[in-house]
Amino acid sequence: MAADAESLPEEGLALWLTEWKVHTRIPWLGRHLVASVGSSVAGQLDYFLHPDGQAVKVVMLRVHPDFQRRGLASVLMDALYAAHPTAWINHGWRTKDGAQWWNGYQEPAPQRNVHNRPPVEWASYFDAVDVASDKAHNTHQNKHYGLDGHREDVYRYGERLETEAAMHAAAYRPVTSVRVDPGAQPLHGAARLVLPPAVHEYVHDRTQDPRARAAALLEHLGHGNLPREAYWNTTRQAAFADAHHEDLFDRLPPGPPVTHVVFTLAPLQASALPAARALATSVEFEHPGDLAVDVTELAWRQADRPHLTHHADFAPAVAAAIAPRSAQQASAAYRARYDEDGFLRAAARGDARPFADRAAQIQAMAERFLRGQAARARTPRPPSAPPQTAVPQPPAPGQGPPGPGRRA
Repeated sequence: MAADAESLPEEGLALWLTEWKVHTRIPWLGRHLVASVGSSVAGQLDYFLHPDGQAVKVVMLRVHPDFQRRGLASVLMDALYAAHPTAWINHGWRTKDGAQWWNGYQEPAPQRNVHNRPPVEWASYFDAVDVASDKAHNTHQNKHYGLDGHREDVYRYGERLETEAAMHAAAYRPVTSVRVDPGAQPLHGAARLVLPPAVHEYVHDRTQDPRARAAALLEHLGHGNLPREAYWNTTRQAAFADAHHEDLFDRLPPGPPVTHVVFTLAPLQASALPAARALATSVEFEHPGDLAVDVTELAWRQADRPHLTHHADFAPAVAAAIAPRSAQQASAAYRARYDEDGFLRAAARGDARPFADRAAQIQAMAERFLRGQAARARTPRPPSAPPQTAVPQPPAPGQGPPGPGRRA
């Protein structure tokens, strides 16, 4: 951390590195580095990571106004260098505020900054022409605002920028996009739930059967209400990270505790695959209608207690559905199985009557109870005896209550 980070508030600083789910022409992996102070997002660094982990392109570094001028931007940038200790770093071009911040920032590894090294060393990762353009822009910013900009570290050369960039432009090696196949592996999606107190207490009670608790969660949410506005990930941890990201950036008002639930889906059949936007490790379904799926596992935990995670397997898998965007876009099969609120209809449950397999036994017990009640109603009650009043009798001679000096 930078030395000036000591001026941050006493609530404590937390750094969180997570996936940045963004669709761009750049086929690199998106990453967020988020800083939180207490329960507030204080700053964020967005960047792309080369698939081999040896090159980073910084996209945006921003700090919330309430936490500016406290060294937080330096903390985030230092953490980026620490998270990728051998990677080339491309900072791109800077705004006025960015140039002024950079002027006072002490870069931990300037030898890994592509602006400070000849293109022959990094040109396979970055387009040399683009880098040359960014360097020219930053130089102009520094001159315009009278900044040094660490110019002694910037690579110096005798040729013009255009000439050297053209020499190395052909060395750039574009990356082939990698997209997840929804039918190739299980997928994991998260939902954030505020449960009624009784349901919350039950599903988080470790003394109860985990499969029954998982079934109760699914019943509470509704089998036809699996999250639509969510990315479905190749790992359970990434789904939990999505829920945590929503907690940070879409905070609920103070109230009951939030439960994060992750649903694991069996690989989708090729015939059922809808239109989707896929990234390297996640997919977002674009089809506006519902999507029938099989839930094979459930994992859940309280948002403020991530170390206590509950888990249950379903064998056989439970039939469910990702909700349609609107009731009008639901399929006929969905409407036949689920009501307008996404809950199973009685017919879909097989038999809506509880204890159906014990119907005859329950009926016989009820009839015996009714017969006994009728017999008691026909039998007259005996007259009640008048209350009796006890009359005290005088004690026999020599048997009076013990007095002083006598033993009973």
